[in-house]
Amino acid sequence: MAEASSSSASGAIKVVKWVAAVFIVLIIITWLNPFVTIGPGERGVVTRLGAVQDRIMGEGLHFRVPVIEKVMTIDVKTHKIEVVAPSYSKDLQNVDTKIALNYHLDPQSVHRLIQKIGIDYEVRIISPAIQESVKAATAKFTAAELVSERSKVKEDIKSILVSRLHPNFIEVDDFSIVDFTFAESFERAIDEKQVAEQNALKAQNDLRRIQVEAEQRIAQATAEAEAIRIQSEALKQNQGLIQLEAVKKWNGALPGIMLGNTMPFMDMGRFVNSGQQ
Repeated sequence: MAEASSSSASGAIKVVKWVAAVFIVLIIITWLNPFVTIGPGERGVVTRLGAVQDRIMGEGLHFRVPVIEKVMTIDVKTHKIEVVAPSYSKDLQNVDTKIALNYHLDPQSVHRLIQKIGIDYEVRIISPAIQESVKAATAKFTAAELVSERSKVKEDIKSILVSRLHPNFIEVDDFSIVDFTFAESFERAIDEKQVAEQNALKAQNDLRRIQVEAEQRIAQATAEAEAIRIQSEALKQNQGLIQLEAVKKWNGALPGIMLGNTMPFMDMGRFVNSGQQ
């Protein structure tokens, strides 16, 4: 009976020891943390005793050597940054250019980026590159050209920006000029110029309309004069036509009052002869 109790107690002690061992192992594994999970749109940069390794961890579960290796997770998805860059135009006008940049880190070179620049690449590389690119591009255009040739200005800035960022393992996805802001005096001058141009255009349209209306009236008067001339020529060639037209319009009534012994006379024979002809 005593032996059974001793055996049972011994078994219980073994179970406790196994549970304790497993628990200790779990604690050690958790503390050492040998497994690393890299999420979607991320890459893992491995450092061994502080030195950046060529190994880059892709998405998924990975093993690292505890204590010796560390993994820095880097986001390689597309990011957006908006910056206002002050500069001068070709005609020395102050202009503030607000731009929006979409970019991502080169997934195959993130370890070089960390090794060369560090994690604060946006402050150290991207923002200064935007400032330099805007200054270099806007200096090629006058203030008016910055507005009228906006697409060309955009391409120039983007080209310079790509040449600055690509060697630093940063890729430009999209770039746009959000707005140009000029000095108040220049903005006012632009508004006045636009009003003047609109007024000039309206005056030109009014003048063109008046000229067209005048030409129409001249053409109409010319046509009417030509019609009168043709009628006059026809009447001159046929004097009887006048009397014939008068007979057509006569209602057969004689005048109610006649002076002296006069009475209306019409050469009816002439009409008859004219009609027979």
